[in-house]
This record gives sequence, structure tokens and C-alpha cells, in this order.
Amino acid sequence: MSQLPAISYRYLLQKAWPIILANMSVPLLGLVDTAVIGNIGVTADLGAIALGTLIFSFVYWGFGFLRMGTTGFVARANGANNESEVRSTLGRALLMALALGLMLIALQWPIAVIAFEAMSANAAVESVAGQYFSIRIWGAPATLSMFALMGLFVGLGLSRQLLLLQLVLNGLNIVLDGIFAGLLGMGVAGIAVGTVLSEWLALVYGLWLVQRTLRARCDASEPFWRWQQIADRASLRRMISANGDIMIRTLLLVFSFAWFTNQSAQFGDVPLAANYLLLQLITFSAFFLDGYAFVVESLIGRAIGAKNAQMFNLAVARSTLLALLTAIVLAAVLYLLGAAAIALLTDLLPVREAANELLYLAALYVLLAFAAFQLDGIFIGAAFTRQMRDAAAISTALFLLFCWLLLEPLGIVGLWWAFIAYVCARAGALLIYYPALRRSVAGSAEAGELADGNGG
Repeated sequence: MSQLPAISYRYLLQKAWPIILANMSVPLLGLVDTAVIGNIGVTADLGAIALGTLIFSFVYWGFGFLRMGTTGFVARANGANNESEVRSTLGRALLMALALGLMLIALQWPIAVIAFEAMSANAAVESVAGQYFSIRIWGAPATLSMFALMGLFVGLGLSRQLLLLQLVLNGLNIVLDGIFAGLLGMGVAGIAVGTVLSEWLALVYGLWLVQRTLRARCDASEPFWRWQQIADRASLRRMISANGDIMIRTLLLVFSFAWFTNQSAQFGDVPLAANYLLLQLITFSAFFLDGYAFVVESLIGRAIGAKNAQMFNLAVARSTLLALLTAIVLAAVLYLLGAAAIALLTDLLPVREAANELLYLAALYVLLAFAAFQLDGIFIGAAFTRQMRDAAAISTALFLLFCWLLLEPLGIVGLWWAFIAYVCARAGALLIYYPALRRSVAGSAEAGELADGNGG
């Protein structure tokens, strides 16, 4: 039986910090590849790694629904003490990840053609990047399956296991990259081989960790997976529908950030580079805000599964307060120390000056972004994915409207104000649907109390 937690501020912080560290370790996979080849390769090799890593980041980002969708369904099953459904949800997610991973391998040629056409690098870089891509694509089923395992750990509130899995993945990547690219002298191909092997080995470890964790939560005589339950058509339809909604929402989010970058380029190389640096600082801040969002995903799903409106209210109120306080600190640090961080990232004086002039707007973005992060977590935990999709469409349309209104009179500053308005619109659009979500929780809680009363 899953015991509902006492949602104290201390409990929330204990659950959030491993997630924050795990999130911060994710970019290490690309950074390690870059660092190794940067010390043993030539310029074309470094450009190829950067290009290849960027392609996979975009491809895999589109399949983030495997993490988010799994989290919501697992958390609700956990709250309802339905351990069999927890395992079945994971089984469905792993089957979906395997199928999508094999699809990416089968479609690697058109994916590569489209990606390299869009990036338009020189011939030497594209040749080496193509070699990197053709090897690393074989890790796709493992990477997508890891998304499902991460979704399970987040849904169950097992943040330390999530951190452990990320540390194993990155540790293996560091060692294997050094062996294949460095000791064996395979260069970029060695980087790709090392990364693929680290993904598959980390998946094997993750599956063992999941099996041990879930087996301890059920009767030893009970089958780990009931294939009939995994293949239940209604459950599969719900998962596919939810994942489709999240995928559309994610693509709209990617489009909005790509639009911001593309519009930055219209003002020249210096503003583009300055905005790129500021986005890196914003991304770093997001690691912290995502920590609270991940925690609230699990708690909201468990509250709904347990039909516990009081737990829902407490999870929302206390996690949001912590996220707000964290956003205030992050925004203040960015505003006060951002210039020093920018100086570490580049020695190009014009870029530094341009970034410093826009620093206050980046800090304001971080301050206001916490609401969108928190609401994303609440809606994912509640599996209100259709509403997330619709809210993403509304906020993206508003972002384009803001750009149309502000770019001409205000220039690059207008682009930033449109970007800030966009992150506020993301929260505002979700708030439109929040009352219905809240009523559904209250209604299920009242139904549960009536059932308990009638049963007594």
C-alpha cells in the first residue's frame, strides 16, 4: 500500500534537490562529448559534435511525452494503491519507447537529410557529423526507454533513484568516451560509440533498479507484469491520446523558442549571440524551477488517485510558494551576477555589452516563469493533457501577436518583452482550465467520501 506523504516544506525540499541535480546532469552528456573531442580532435570534429548533439537534442525533446505522460499515469495509480497498474503503465511506456526508437532507426536517412539541410554546415563538418549521427542513432530505443524509467521514478516520487540513474549514465559516458575516442583513437566515431554504449548499459541498470524497486512494493507471488492489463485497449488509447497532446504542446514550445532565436538573428550576429548567452542562463535557472514542478507532478497525481483534495491543495500551495521564493532568488542572482557569468562565457566585448544591456529582462523572465513551470507540473500530474495542448496553442498565438506589436517600435527590447509576455501567457492560459481541474479533484474526493460512508 502506498502511504500518502506529509507535505511539509522540508519534505518538498528533500524531494526537489535530487531532481535539480539530475536535471543539471542532463546537459553533461553533450558537454562530455564536446570536451573530449575538443582536446583530441580538429576544428571540424568539434563542429560535428556540436551539430550532432544539437540534432539529437531536438529529436529527443520531441519525445519528452514519454517521461511526462508516464509520470501522470504512474502517480495516479500510485495514489490509488494500484501497484499492478503502476507496473502496467511502465510496460506500455517501454513498448511505446521501443517502437518509436526502432522507427527513428528506420527513418534515420530522411531525418539526417532534413536536419543537415536545416543546419547548413560546411561539407567537412557535415561529413563527420553524418558519421556521428549514423552511429548514435542506434541508441534511440535505449534513450527513449530511459525517458519512461525517469517518468516512473518521478511519478513515484523517487527522486534519489532518478539522480542515481543520471549519474550512472553520465559516468559511463565519461569513461567510455575516453576509452573509444582517446585511448583507441577513434575520434568522433569513438564518441558516438561510447555514448551509445553508455545509453544501453544505463538502461540495463535502470531496468534492474526499477525491477528491484517495484518488486519490493508487491507480493512476491504476484506476476510482475500482466500482459493482458498492459495491452488493455482503453488504457493504451488514453496513454496514446495523452502523449499526443503532450507532443503537440512540446512542439509548440520548441517552435516558440526557435522563433525567438530566429527573430534575434534578424538584428545581427551580436544580438543573436547575446540572446543565446542569456538563454543559457535562463536554462540553468530552469533546472531549479523544474525540480519543484517534478515534485508536484507526483504529489498531484497521488492526490487525485487517492481522491484527497486536502493533499492536492497543500501540494499546490506549498510547492508554489517554494518555487516563487526560488524564482526571486534566481532572478536576483542573475541580475546582480549575470554580467560576471557572461564574462566567463565569452571574451567578445560587443557581445558582452549587448547581453548586459538585456540582462534585466532575462532576470524578469526568470522571476515570472515559475508560474508556468508549476502549472505544467500540476496539469501533468493530473493528466490534463488536452488542456495543456490547448493552452500551448493559445500562448503561442499570443506570442506571435506580441512580436508583431512590439518588434517594430522597440526592436530587440520588444522581442524580449514579447518573450516575457509569452511565459506569462503560458501560465495564464493554463489558469483558464485550472478551476475545472480543481473541481474534478474536489468531485472525486467527495465521491470517495460518499463511497466510504456507504461502505461503512
